[in-house]
Amino acid sequence: MIRFELDKLSAWKQSATRKPLIIRGARQVGKTWLMKEFARREYRHSVYINFESNDQLKGLFTGDFDIPRIVRGLEISAGLKIGASDTLLIFDEIQEAPAALTALKYFQENAPEYHIICAGSLLGVAMNRHTSFPVGKVEFLELYPLSFPEFVQALGDETLLTVFKNNDWPLIKTFKSRFIELLKQYYCVGGMPEAVSAYSEKRDFAEVRNIQKRILTAYEQDFSKHAPNQIVPRIRMLWNSIPAQLAKESKKFIYGIIKEGARAKEYELAMSWLIDSGLITKINRATKPAIPLKAYEDPGAFKLFLVDLGLLAAMTDLDIKTLLDGNELFEEFKGALTEQYVLQQLLVQKDLTIYYWSADKGRAEVDFLVQFSGQVVPIEVKAEENLKSKSLRVYHEKYSPQTVIRTSMSDFRREDWMTNLPLYAIAQFRSVIHLTPGETNG
Repeated sequence: MIRFELDKLSAWKQSATRKPLIIRGARQVGKTWLMKEFARREYRHSVYINFESNDQLKGLFTGDFDIPRIVRGLEISAGLKIGASDTLLIFDEIQEAPAALTALKYFQENAPEYHIICAGSLLGVAMNRHTSFPVGKVEFLELYPLSFPEFVQALGDETLLTVFKNNDWPLIKTFKSRFIELLKQYYCVGGMPEAVSAYSEKRDFAEVRNIQKRILTAYEQDFSKHAPNQIVPRIRMLWNSIPAQLAKESKKFIYGIIKEGARAKEYELAMSWLIDSGLITKINRATKPAIPLKAYEDPGAFKLFLVDLGLLAAMTDLDIKTLLDGNELFEEFKGALTEQYVLQQLLVQKDLTIYYWSADKGRAEVDFLVQFSGQVVPIEVKAEENLKSKSLRVYHEKYSPQTVIRTSMSDFRREDWMTNLPLYAIAQFRSVIHLTPGETNG
């Protein structure tokens, strides 16, 4: 299995302005594997410390932050000489050692020659809890579940990725059935590394579903273990309401679905905890598609999505056979899986600001607005080949955007006012935007 973030880590290693790097992401998205694989590929040595299971080394960072003393302690623990340029220091579950988090500041200021990567499953929660976070002294890398292209590569179909990268739309159309079959599999398996690895080896959907259920159970155990006791019941209720929220025609979050009479104020902390832990993503409404979208954010209107579409399917016990047969996959669950899928493919792309738009009176809604390269690009998501786009037309007539994207099971084509991008090719969003009208690269 290959993660595309390995290339980003290589660029970090070579950067002249490199700072300690913190990898953020939900539990079990592959942070530990990524750090160890990067060390294996690009360093002579590595020192791995998991602060969740190593209380002894927590004490190494308490007291003062004398870097030579800390490095000597790491050398004693690891039994090797730490070379500044040939050894990667890996601090896992760093949220369990607040002093180690603070020490990153002193590494950056007094010993920037050391290569340090950190991660933590609940780091976002810890960052809001500790005031000594080294602001401005570290870099961040967000890690999400495997994207669809990474899934395709994990299954051994690397030649199909080359077709994607070349924007060879006639050839993509020729192998459309293969792309659709892989997309169906991805909807069922999702992008959690353990599930993808198991499926790539055995092609057993039953095993995949067991893994997904186990991950969901681990998440629920985290609620009780790590969240404040007083909000745990509300975290569970909010978490369990998300499939029903996404099943609605309008996926705007409604507190009344959690519990009749529920109010925003009652669930603010629970929602913040789930967002900070990386388990859900909040997409706000923008009242106007202008740059910056943040300036037109409607804080009271938003959608919530899960970390992974495979987990969403498992959470709702959607029958795998039903999802794989015919085109039912793209009609089941009222498009919830499809919108979840599209968001996941957008999140892994760098420098995208993502919102959604709806008319003030609610008569039209565009699934996503993406701020990118000086544009605000509307994206309408269609779960099948019913391509009526009334909301998108309303938006186009009102704002006359430079680029309009509809993603569906239809083939790639450009119309006078809109580009249709196949769902299985949504990862090519950037390159399609950069094409001029009428150009197809093949």
